[in-house]
Amino acid sequence: MQSGMGKAKYWLLKYTQNSKKTVDPLMGWVSSSDTTQQIKLKFNSLEEATNYAKSKNINYTVIEPQQRKTIIKNYADNFKYKPL
Repeated sequence: MQSGMGKAKYWLLKYTQNSKKTVDPLMGWVSSSDTTQQIKLKFNSLEEATNYAKSKNINYTVIEPQQRKTIIKNYADNFKYKPL
């Protein structure tokens, strides 16, 4: 199976963790009082994302996307003769 790039053409702004996560003693669930961790903002360009962060006084770090190495395969290659 080869993964597509259909929904990967945007820049994502995620907030960092501001408060410590705690474990509920009864159920064992992890929780936090910081609700900004649930927010993810999508932007069409890097400039839009950085301008938004600057206008809202948000510290940010840009992580450049990695280049993907694609191997072109045909379905027929699964049945090709391969000598031992």
